[in-house]
Amino acid sequence: MPTKYFKRLRMEINLRRTELSEPTLPEGYEWRGWHPVLTEAHAIAKWRSFDGELDSRLFESLSSLPGCRRLMRDISMRRGFVPLSTWLIVQPATEFRTITPCATIQGMTSGWWTGSIQNVGVVPEHRGIGLGQALVMKSLLGFQKRGLNRVFLQVTAENTKAVELYKRVGFHHSRTTYKEVAAPVDELIAG
Repeated sequence: MPTKYFKRLRMEINLRRTELSEPTLPEGYEWRGWHPVLTEAHAIAKWRSFDGELDSRLFESLSSLPGCRRLMRDISMRRGFVPLSTWLIVQPATEFRTITPCATIQGMTSGWWTGSIQNVGVVPEHRGIGLGQALVMKSLLGFQKRGLNRVFLQVTAENTKAVELYKRVGFHHSRTTYKEVAAPVDELIAG
């Protein structure tokens, strides 16, 4: 099968040169700090955020709920996992429904003084109200509390809204890589 290449941007932020403030959430949303009991809620938010999106084609684990469950278990079990930088945004339970996972982010260490943001995901019906930016800010505060100086993330260049969000927060583009993906012939002709 032929391959297609997708441009990926590594973006970084220097926490020593960035002023961070505690983010607030819109009314009707709440923070949930990391706890293993929330693994399933993170997986659901991740899957619903990436379902049908380009990144679910680039990274197979994001393309299904079982894949997102495995990914969350793997991330949370790694030695460099940073609970202080791992957050879930939910709509709280009411008498008519359980909590609704709306957005998720995970943090990892990558060396002594560097953190790595993993899988920023906002469920489509909750986009456009600032949850993504709030997640990133909350995660960065967790890295700062952990004593890390720099944080990086990777984003698909075609995801222009995410790239713009990261720039607003203070990230800058530091490197470009390409992700190789097998693509059907008709898709290569069309794209």
